[in-house]
Amino acid sequence: MTEDWWIYRGTGVPHDGIAGLPAAPAWRAFGDPDDDPAQLPPPPPEATTAGSTARRLGRVRQAAAYQADEREVRLVNLALHLRRPLLITGKPGVGKSTLAYAVAHELRLGPVLRWAISSRSSLRDGQYSYDAIGRLHEAGLSREDDRRADSARVPWRDPTPTPTPVPPPPPPPLPDRTPWDPRHGAHPERTAPDRPGSPGIGRFLRLGPLGTALLPWRTPRVLLIDEIDKSDIDLPNDLLNVFEEGEFEIPELLRLGPGPQEVGTADHGRTAVVRGGVVRCAQFPLVVLTSNGERDFPSALLRRCVRLEIQPPNEERLAAMVAAHLGEQAATSEATTELITEFLRRQREEGAELANDQLLNALLMAGRGLWTGGRGHDVLGDVLLRPLNEG
Repeated sequence: MTEDWWIYRGTGVPHDGIAGLPAAPAWRAFGDPDDDPAQLPPPPPEATTAGSTARRLGRVRQAAAYQADEREVRLVNLALHLRRPLLITGKPGVGKSTLAYAVAHELRLGPVLRWAISSRSSLRDGQYSYDAIGRLHEAGLSREDDRRADSARVPWRDPTPTPTPVPPPPPPPLPDRTPWDPRHGAHPERTAPDRPGSPGIGRFLRLGPLGTALLPWRTPRVLLIDEIDKSDIDLPNDLLNVFEEGEFEIPELLRLGPGPQEVGTADHGRTAVVRGGVVRCAQFPLVVLTSNGERDFPSALLRRCVRLEIQPPNEERLAAMVAAHLGEQAATSEATTELITEFLRRQREEGAELANDQLLNALLMAGRGLWTGGRGHDVLGDVLLRPLNEG
């Protein structure tokens, strides 16, 4: 069943339905209303982006094979229409992360920008990284090259005496009552432009997944903040302001004034231009936050998210997943039927936590002959289908 307001349909077949996404509500509109979206850069291609690997191509196939149910499709579309993050909870291995790849694949939103969270992750990690030491090192090498070039030149003296230059008067100090606003340009007393010939700062600054997602793209990018329940307690609150404003400042670029600076991005091998030291989105990205349900989140974050809980799949959905990954013949084999039945029995009767990819691994090896003997049955049950909650 497909409804008229759906942009994402859950079919796995790429289409241009994102062009039909209605305008954002006034309280979630970002960017300059006078900008022509057609003049903004499109996302890079999904499978041909620089740095693609077999693993990335495997993600594309996995995304195309994802079996989204009607509730998942509805809530993804709610997040798209409302420009709100989608918080997905569920047991490990039920397809929380894969849903983000499935949406990006079907709507042609480019490669998913994945930010894997750990207990040490901070907001800055997702925004950008700056290699200050590398820049200082290269600037030092540049000055050394200039010094050697100067020493190799033949000295020349101008016989005409020159008057002693009179230094210009210092600029008047800024009044304390008038604070400096970075939007009005560079600070007249604190800004020092790059030394001529020194390496530009943009070469040493790279936007992270969050920063890249908040660039002004023609269509929304998909940002996957994976396993946010592993984060430090402050990270969910730190994200709130960025989610509300759709922008953030980079102090290292802000000090250089309002001009453009070319920086690296999380799309490997690609760059983008940041103006005035502010990264500001034109379209709020589809932010997918995943959680294994290991902790509670602040109500301030929850009220800003569309919440989706993915349930373990039933027999019909597992069979469709197997057919998509291993083919129709594998999905209808006797071994597949028996393994799916055993997989579901362990989940329902024994409370075992089993991931979908464990079933796929077991079916793959069953098709290669491991199912033909009694010892093979034991290996599948004790190793490949070992519950995740078993010590």
